Amino acid sequence: MNAMSAHLLKEQASRLALAVLVSGVVLAFPGSVWAQASDDAAATTATESSEATVPESTDADAEGAAKPEETDEERISGLENAVKVLAEELKDAITATTVPEDREYTSFSGLGPAASQVYYRDKGLSIGGYGEVLLKTFVTETQTPTGPVRDDNIFDALRAVLYVGYKFNDKWLINSELEFEHAGTGGGGSVSVEFLTLDYMPKSWLNFRVGTVLIPMGLINEVHEPITFFGANRPEVERRIIPTTWRENGGGVFGSFFNDRVRYRMYAVNGLDARKFSAKSGLRKGRQKASEALVNDWAFVGRVDVDVINGLILGGSVYTGNSGQNQSNRVEVSKDPVTGDPNYDTRRLPSALTTVYELHGVFQRWGLTVKGLVSQVFIADTAELNYALNKRTTGSSVDPKADNRPDAIARTMLGWYLVAAYDVLPLFMPETSMSLSPYFRYERVDTQNQMAAGIAPNRRYQQDVYVAGLQFQPFTQVVLKLDYQHIRPETAPLFVDNKVRFAMGYVF
Repeated sequence: MNAMSAHLLKEQASRLALAVLVSGVVLAFPGSVWAQASDDAAATTATESSEATVPESTDADAEGAAKPEETDEERISGLENAVKVLAEELKDAITATTVPEDREYTSFSGLGPAASQVYYRDKGLSIGGYGEVLLKTFVTETQTPTGPVRDDNIFDALRAVLYVGYKFNDKWLINSELEFEHAGTGGGGSVSVEFLTLDYMPKSWLNFRVGTVLIPMGLINEVHEPITFFGANRPEVERRIIPTTWRENGGGVFGSFFNDRVRYRMYAVNGLDARKFSAKSGLRKGRQKASEALVNDWAFVGRVDVDVINGLILGGSVYTGNSGQNQSNRVEVSKDPVTGDPNYDTRRLPSALTTVYELHGVFQRWGLTVKGLVSQVFIADTAELNYALNKRTTGSSVDPKADNRPDAIARTMLGWYLVAAYDVLPLFMPETSMSLSPYFRYERVDTQNQMAAGIAPNRRYQQDVYVAGLQFQPFTQVVLKLDYQHIRPETAPLFVDNKVRFAMGYVF
């Protein structure tokens, strides 16, 4: 064998090895990819082979004479063409898996846009998420019994969230939200399951859901991704009156009518824990957060939203259920006059029926966004509840140096807010896809709205909240926010709180 023949044979062997390697990788992919690639390759090879090897028709051909045998070069050339087609198919498959598609972020069944991705898939795995980083710089000093103190400025990796869903078929799916708060558990942060649901969806107007559900109340609790609300942080009304993010274990039904213009959700869930209600944070600490939740008391929650006209949505929701959870509370009532040892009393909690309602509206059109919400809480048996929890029912709430400020739970709590924003960028850049929106929000938060007879309110928690800011979105999935927040207690001006806040948020 001469040197030229040896070189040609070596080159052919190298091409064949490359073809076998790539073909083996592609064979690991679904059959549809291989089948399509094989068809394309066969068509390409047949076409080139016919052009290269088949002579013009002759009488011998018509009589069935044998065609010339395909050479090694022609066979290798055909295999190379097949490898090229398979490589293109492989590249497309990898790209489709790793690069997000260009899509409109749309809410489904009350969930946030990123959380809704699994509902728009035909089948299989869906992954999304969002995150927020928040910088708070305090402007005013806080009055304390020992004198004025300026709070520390805080820069916080507030939360990073991963949505994972899987659609088994056109009727069954699971969806979940996994949240990492404050950069992990080492510095006071946490890892939580925000929701985890199994959905069965036979009809648009009647679907079933069970698991850890988001309570369908307000404008933020279900749709809390940073691109969906104005403000570096969520409204105070939807933190203390509606304790966002509020999730409990339960199940129920959801659906829509009239071409999705009327939407509803109704669930039965475990009740709140009245032991942790407070004057400062309202219902917030009473959430059981789906973690070994007590279910001695159950609750019902229902919601309806209506697309009234183009750009205008009106809706409301109601929650009701006992919160005592058949519990007792051990409190210190005195000290032994001789030994100084504490004496305890065991006090049983009342049923503490807790009812929350809210009404809301959203208008979005022509670059203008206006949102409003009002919510009220009613708690029964608060005189007995404050006694069982040993709450302080008298004292001064306007003197910041007093150490006996009342901390009793109110019979009613009330909150409302109105926010307006306008995208000014299209006025100067009509073709832009970016947005720049000045916004303003006013809130009234009153966790001490009405007290049981003989119980003093803590007026520090009857507050007006003002927020003015600017929001910039270079594209839909990323948002930057800068605002100034002023909190003024109605009758306790020494507790005024001012801060400047910056937030970065994203969804995917």
